[in-house]
Parts: sequence; C-alpha cells; structure tokens
Amino acid sequence: MRKQLKTILYEILEVSDSTNFYSLADDIIITFLIVLNITAFIASTSPSFSLGYKLLFEYIEVISSLVFTLEYVLRMWVCTVDCKYSHPIWGRLKYALTPLSMIDFISILPFYLLLLFPNLSFVYMISILRLLRLIKISRYSESVRTLGAVLYRKKEELLATAFAVFILLIFASSLMYFVESSAQPKSFGSIPDAMWWGVVTLTTVGYGDIYPITPLGRFLGAILAFLGIGIFAVPAGIISSGFSEELQKRKQEKMAENLGQSANFQSVDTLAGIEVSFEQKQRAIALHIENSSELMKLCVETTKQNLGTAFESEEIIRDLAIHLYNEARRKFDI
Repeated sequence: MRKQLKTILYEILEVSDSTNFYSLADDIIITFLIVLNITAFIASTSPSFSLGYKLLFEYIEVISSLVFTLEYVLRMWVCTVDCKYSHPIWGRLKYALTPLSMIDFISILPFYLLLLFPNLSFVYMISILRLLRLIKISRYSESVRTLGAVLYRKKEELLATAFAVFILLIFASSLMYFVESSAQPKSFGSIPDAMWWGVVTLTTVGYGDIYPITPLGRFLGAILAFLGIGIFAVPAGIISSGFSEELQKRKQEKMAENLGQSANFQSVDTLAGIEVSFEQKQRAIALHIENSSELMKLCVETTKQNLGTAFESEEIIRDLAIHLYNEARRKFDI
C-alpha cells in the first residue's frame, strides 16, 4: 500500500501529465502560487503597497512557503521510485543535489532563516533568493523546458561567442585606457574603468556618462560600436536556430508517435480480426493520409535542406525524397 502510494505521488509530482487530473491540478496550483508569491514579493518593495497590504503579503509568503516545503519533502520521499535514486539514503542525497531540487531548497531557505534570525540584516538581504522560485516553473511549463533544452544544446556555441566578446572587451578597453587616460584621468583612470565604457559601447546602450574625446579614441569607439552591433546579433541567431531545430525535432517525434499509433491500429485490426465501424475506418484512413502527407513533406524539406546544393536536378531531389519516405514507412511497418 505504501509503495503504491509513493508511485502515485511520484507520477503526480514528477510527471507533468495533462491527462492526469491530479497531476494537472498540482501543476496549476504550484504555478499559481509561484506567480502569486513573486508578485507579492515585488509589490512589497513599493511603499504604497507595503503599508496597506503588508499583512496580506505575509500571509501569501507563509502559505506558499509551507506548500513549497511540503512539496519538497514529498519529492524527497517519493524520489526513490526512480531507479536512479532507489537507495533510501544515497539516492535521496543524489536527488537533493540535482539542479531543480537545489533550487527548491534554496528558494524556501530565506523563509526559515527569517523566522530563526529576524534581526540579522544579511538574512533579509538573501530573501532575494525567493526569486529563484520562478525557475521552478520549468517543471510545469513546456515553453520554459524548451528554452532550457535550446540553451543546453547550443551551450558550446554560446560559450564560444561569450569568450569572443570577453576577449574583444578586454582588448578594446585596454586600448581606450592608453588612448584616453591622459585626456580623461577620472573617466579612464584604469582598465576596469574603461571596461565599463566598453560594456556600454559593445551592447550599443550608450549611457553617455563616459565617452572618448580624443580623435583616436572616438575612432576606436566607432569601430567598437559597429563590432558590437554584429557580435551581439550572433547569440540571437544561435538561439533562433536552436528553437527551430528543437521544434523540428519535436515535430518529428510527434509524427513518429502518430505513425506508430496508426500502424498499431491497422495491425490490431488485421491480425485480431476486430470489426470496426465505417466511421472508425474513415478516421483511420484520414489519419494515415495526413501522416503520410506530413511525412512526405518532411522528407522533401530534409532532402532540399541537406542535399539541395549538391544536385541541380529537381528530379534527383524528388527521387531521394521518395526513397526517404519509403524507408520511413518501412521502418514503422506502415
């Protein structure tokens, strides 16, 4: 009975399944509490809100923190259902060290520290960690998980771009220091001071608090501004292509799942001799045609994308697309 209860709770807490009423209710309630808690935290920093709604904000923090604590404890209890964390001690410790579990713990930590040490200023300052609860939404939001998957898949390209920006920033700031330090000893008194100007210029923000006044300094500043426009467009392109690849991948997975379901339906109908209604056969045929057309469209797009520059003849590309289509159908036994 206890093992069955743990399995049920595990599916509710860890598996975000919209077809499961309790799992869906858990996702909605936790997401609502996260948004409500963060909204109350932000509003509490405004004097106009904090005076009139201070007690309400405290109630929201207490209730949401207790719910998050209960959720964290239950997750620690049921995590042993997963074979990766099956050991009652080391498995739970391993689960506690996972990124999302650590975020869960850190986000509720300020609430209990403020209860134990209400007069310590540093404890009040770390209440900013409550904002980490926003990351908890990644458990329940498909969009946030997609963003995380894209950033993880493109981490090498993004790190390479960040390294290039860092090298350019140091190089440009050092040059500007030697060029402008004699003319503006206060603004460009050191390379770290010049780096602030470099960051503002590279990002094309241009606050105007520090700027070069010598001809050579202005020339270098203009070059850096143009470079900043181009180099900061690179991460946007990387992330955009990552989103396109991720959506295409999920589309292929969904198509494969639909093809498998269609194949299973047809094989069961044929082998088991089940009599189905005319409407069911029509739906099965329509699904099969839709999946086949989507598969052919995907094969044509893939062939043109990967081999379009290698062959000038449209007939060769068409034949290759048909070959991919037939291989895909053979794989799923359709």
